[in-house]
Amino acid sequence: MNANHHESSVPSRPQRITLRGPAELADALPYMLGFHPTDSVVLVGLHGERGRFGGRVRLGIPRSPHEWASTAEHLAECLVESGDRNGDRPDGIVVFLCQDPEPGETGSRVMERLRPFAQRLRTACGALDIPVFEALCISDGLYFSYCCPNDRCCPPGGTPMGLTGTSVTAATAAYAGIRVRGSLRDMEARLKPHGTPGDEPQRAALDAAAAAIVPRILEGPPGQGREEVRETTLRTAREILRRFADPAARTQPSDGVAAADAADDALIGTEEAAALILGLQDRATRDRAAEWMEGWEGTAALRLWRVLARRCVTPYQEHAAAPLTLAGWAAWSTGDEPTARVALGLALDADPEYVFARLLHQACNEGLDPESLRSCLRSERDTRAATEQAVPASTRRVRTRTAARPQSARQSLRKPGRQTGGDRGAPAGVRPSGPATGRPRTSAPRHGGQRGSRSGR
Repeated sequence: MNANHHESSVPSRPQRITLRGPAELADALPYMLGFHPTDSVVLVGLHGERGRFGGRVRLGIPRSPHEWASTAEHLAECLVESGDRNGDRPDGIVVFLCQDPEPGETGSRVMERLRPFAQRLRTACGALDIPVFEALCISDGLYFSYCCPNDRCCPPGGTPMGLTGTSVTAATAAYAGIRVRGSLRDMEARLKPHGTPGDEPQRAALDAAAAAIVPRILEGPPGQGREEVRETTLRTAREILRRFADPAARTQPSDGVAAADAADDALIGTEEAAALILGLQDRATRDRAAEWMEGWEGTAALRLWRVLARRCVTPYQEHAAAPLTLAGWAAWSTGDEPTARVALGLALDADPEYVFARLLHQACNEGLDPESLRSCLRSERDTRAATEQAVPASTRRVRTRTAARPQSARQSLRKPGRQTGGDRGAPAGVRPSGPATGRPRTSAPRHGGQRGSRSGR
């Protein structure tokens, strides 16, 4: 479980709408997050006399009641600290507890079971001098209020939720271009192994790939094996990326999400997927793959990283951190923030110390613009391409002088260059509107950037 700090889905020209009462608050929640937050606790900050929505935090509901007190304090502090950093401390908070009933359980029973957690959240927010104006439980198609004492407004047995897409909020969101991408559970399922007997061939392929790739990295001259694996991984990934860009490989929207994912799975063999998953564990390889972030590249890359994340079967779950982080980055870079937050949250579930995922997760949730990171990646790609074009010409000049001045030849081959393999955050910037870059170039890999320790990725 990972707190999605300061989640926001704000259109470039936000539409104003006034919400009146718990029913409209409950209906608005999916449009604030971009998905239906199944099995989640969500805190939303309110600002000013009119209660303008501000920052928000989301976390999976802890299964053990013993964790509720610490979780409540953590969430309240995250929301308030995020507001303080942005100079917009909330004046009030709305709490949502969303959980489907267990087999044989009713929505009313869920509400009563979570009542102590709701009270912990109210107490934690009050300790920070911020009142909770409303606390709602949403379960089994009903909403319940922990704060409203009026039985006619909020009966103890719950109030049915309105039909999806029929409210004023839904109409306003549609006009503003805000889309709800289904439930959180459905979104996560697109990024996880299916857990079926069909996973066994992929597991065997991962075992074989690990046995073949790891010795190549560890044996032989220092760095040579790693560079060879990096070059092979990027070349294979580029070839597969073009499969996803082929119009013949695209499914129709009417086919549904499951059919689209099945079609994508069919584009990659088990051995190819295993080699890519193992190769992406190298930090420099992953950073180079992150350059596929715009236009057809960004769209195709998101589909590719989803497939690879689904192929990280037991016991290779931790290896999913790399493709999940790349999926989160591709989604964020192409404007799909809800998918980005879900993918990055799962990456941190797979490896809580994965630095690149942590930095992207924080930047995305704090509403920063990805353009600064995109600009950095473009600059590195262009610098690398320019260097690669200059090297052959330099080599030809050196060869013409080798017989007379061998020492000068050796010196002329020493070209300065940036060795960048570290993780980078994404400071605020200005979102561009220009066209995407061209197709991936085949190029030699850069030095540096090994997977190393978990905290160094």
